[in-house]
Amino acid sequence: MTSMLQDFMPDRAETTLPYFTFGGARGFVAGRGAARPVARGPAETLEERVTTALSSAGADAAIGGALPFDRDADDYLWLTDRLSYEISPATDRAPASTVGVQAEPSARIYAEAVARALRIMEDETGDERLRKIVLARTLAVQAERSISLPGLLSRLTEDPAATAYQVALPHSPERQGRFLVGATPELLVEKSGSRVSSFPLAGSARRSRDPQADAAAASGLAASEKDRREHAMVVEYILDTLSPYCRELGAPEGTGLTSTRSMWHLGTRLEGVLKENDIPSVVLAGCLHPTPAVCGLPRERAAGLIRDLEPVDRDFYAGAVGWSTANGDGSWYVAIRCAEICGSRARLYAGAGIVPGSDPAAEAAETAAKFEALLRAFGLPSATGIAQ
Repeated sequence: MTSMLQDFMPDRAETTLPYFTFGGARGFVAGRGAARPVARGPAETLEERVTTALSSAGADAAIGGALPFDRDADDYLWLTDRLSYEISPATDRAPASTVGVQAEPSARIYAEAVARALRIMEDETGDERLRKIVLARTLAVQAERSISLPGLLSRLTEDPAATAYQVALPHSPERQGRFLVGATPELLVEKSGSRVSSFPLAGSARRSRDPQADAAAASGLAASEKDRREHAMVVEYILDTLSPYCRELGAPEGTGLTSTRSMWHLGTRLEGVLKENDIPSVVLAGCLHPTPAVCGLPRERAAGLIRDLEPVDRDFYAGAVGWSTANGDGSWYVAIRCAEICGSRARLYAGAGIVPGSDPAAEAAETAAKFEALLRAFGLPSATGIAQ
């Protein structure tokens, strides 16, 4: 595993690291062998481009990478000769010392943006009114030396409820050797033969080290009308989007509580049977993203307001990351709980869903809690997210 995940150094070619890697404490899957880029383009042309790329690929080939948040922006996907299944990295390297952290925007300014979004919801009427919006903020981190991706991934695998990932991002003269690295708890879509599944999360509460306080947070989330309403929007959207592709689709276990090390979430596992077995999982992901869990409703209205209210472009944050084999099977995840890494610089992202009844200060606190997994991996105090 160490040879597959070499340390990133600014003067090394981007190809010294695999173009995509996913996994957890029990092992990793990565794109291996010769790789060539899939023609880049927006979500509208994804199926055509994927079909073309796979038409000349071998039976062991796989497509993997990242879909951006903006459906009109270009994705970044690679066709590799094969997938490699490897054990977890043994490395446990200490994170590089941090020399600076800057919030963009600050928790205070973020809360003001939430309040503005709530006023918009109150003022609008009709079917096209804004029902939900997800607003994000970022922490820009400067380390004293280049950030070790193997060490970062190793620390992110400590939470068994999340899938750790590393995907290459397009570079520019100013930002070469970019990677999106994170540990997401949210499965966007998974396909295996005719079976398809999704595990949307929406509605969150911060966990506590105190058992009684943690239990109270869980029960409060389960009973929260506001959070259940927010969650139902996401489930309904995914069911509506996947239904045309399925002959069976439902939520056999209903909605329940799920958790990571730092957060409680409402989650609903959706399961279905596809009408056609050969549709690639990446195409299904392209149809679904961005869901209301990371964007809002109506989707286009929310996406437009996100561009107005957030000072930092999302790029590939809140898009989708994953892989799809030559026969269409594969897994795609919502690109959250992540950081963009470039040498000694990192930008951490966290967002919260805003619906009528949301409290601006509470939503700012929720983003601070969602930073915790990445802050821990960077060796930073958990309070860093709210102190900024």
